[in-house]
Amino acid sequence: MHESPGARPGSRYTSIRHAAARHVAQRGLLKPLVWSLVDVTVRGTENLEGLRAPFVVVGNHSSHLDAPLVLGSLPPRLSRYLAAGAAADYFFDVWWRKGLTALFFNAFPVERYGLRKRSKVATTLLAEGVPLLLFPEGTRSHDGSMAPFKRGTAALCLTAGVPCLPMAIVGASKAMPRGTSWPVRGRPRVTVVFGAPMTPHEGEHSSAFSARIEERVRELHLSVAPLPPSTRRRHTDEASDNHRVESSRGLGPAEGTEPHEDSTQESQRPSAGGES
Repeated sequence: MHESPGARPGSRYTSIRHAAARHVAQRGLLKPLVWSLVDVTVRGTENLEGLRAPFVVVGNHSSHLDAPLVLGSLPPRLSRYLAAGAAADYFFDVWWRKGLTALFFNAFPVERYGLRKRSKVATTLLAEGVPLLLFPEGTRSHDGSMAPFKRGTAALCLTAGVPCLPMAIVGASKAMPRGTSWPVRGRPRVTVVFGAPMTPHEGEHSSAFSARIEERVRELHLSVAPLPPSTRRRHTDEASDNHRVESSRGLGPAEGTEPHEDSTQESQRPSAGGES
């Protein structure tokens, strides 16, 4: 079992002092604000019992609300040191954006154009016991539907030997559509649902593990917002096709272990949802 990150001095990711300031910012400012703007329901918290850091939270990405919703829905013992990936070229380009993302999201930089200069940060953080939040679609959805997952996050879990915590966010894209900087009026309903932690099967490659994670996240999403039968069949066929394409490439667990592709985010104005 990994030592608690707070027991290590040094970087802001593991600092007890920084964690205390982040806790105040997240629980005293960010969560009350977001929860006042949207009607949040959290499901599957029983799946969090017994979970210990490090781990990687993996889910669908459709809104700037996603990271605050995840941080506010997790119990403090799991969210206190959680580090969210954020686009290096946008959220770390000027001091004030870097400071805000660090304060509220314990954000770490990821490259969204395939550059690997900072790609070792994620594995280093996991090795230090810091849990991560990553969105394997690589960018926010335009219409709330899920895009195929990139395999880098699954490969990261395989390489680091940590579990994946699947989760789904339902309703965030309608509550705060892409291109807006504030949630819509009327406290729209949003549901956050957690699944049971997942670990790879013996000998499982990153492409197969990624396909299983994606399937589970889709199942969690459908448990809240079921699709019509015809649409459900189309989504199932698309997921199967994507899995076959990945498998045909012969990708193994040692390839693409860094989330430089998975965690890339589009440049948007900072908002109540932040970006991670």
